[in-house]
Amino acid sequence: MWFALTLSKSERTRAHIVEQAALLFNQQGYAGTSMSDLMVATGLKKGGLYNHFPSKDDLALAAFDYAIAHMQKQFREAIRGKRHAIDRLLAILRVYEHMAEQPPLPGGCPILNTAIESDDTHPALRDRTCSALNQWRHLMKRIISKGIQRGELSETVEAEQVATVLISTLEGAVMMSKLYEEDSYIHRAIAHLETYLQQLRPPP
Repeated sequence: MWFALTLSKSERTRAHIVEQAALLFNQQGYAGTSMSDLMVATGLKKGGLYNHFPSKDDLALAAFDYAIAHMQKQFREAIRGKRHAIDRLLAILRVYEHMAEQPPLPGGCPILNTAIESDDTHPALRDRTCSALNQWRHLMKRIISKGIQRGELSETVEAEQVATVLISTLEGAVMMSKLYEEDSYIHRAIAHLETYLQQLRPPP
């Protein structure tokens, strides 16, 4: 609240535009969201939108950053206070477990949604999505690498391989749960990954 009070009127308007655009893009997609949709959601006319963002592309990038910030906040809160590598990774699984029912933004995982849509049609947004996914991978790899160093994970564990397996399985399960409107897919995936993570412990 204090932060909001320190913003100028222009900054508050810009933040409002970004928030509403993020909600629309994550539910309807970039291509499926028209300027008219954005005008209705923000309560601004087209000139008011362009006064803050030169183009729809610029707004899409800002909205994606906003969505990713919300997602990253959930993960930071989940792992806070947990030191063991497996506990930290299990906490991340818990975030995904609720993503189908309670996504960081309505519409599901913004990385998954944007990666699918921006593959060939929006190079700048695709690059931004790659950057977000890289940050996500690097976080997991850091957790795993520290776990190996501390003896919490087996020395034979490969951080890149484990991070790839976790992310691919989780994002695929989120996609299936969303597509079929059935949470069992993400629950099955997480149950499998829980067993998988326990197998990464060093031998007794």
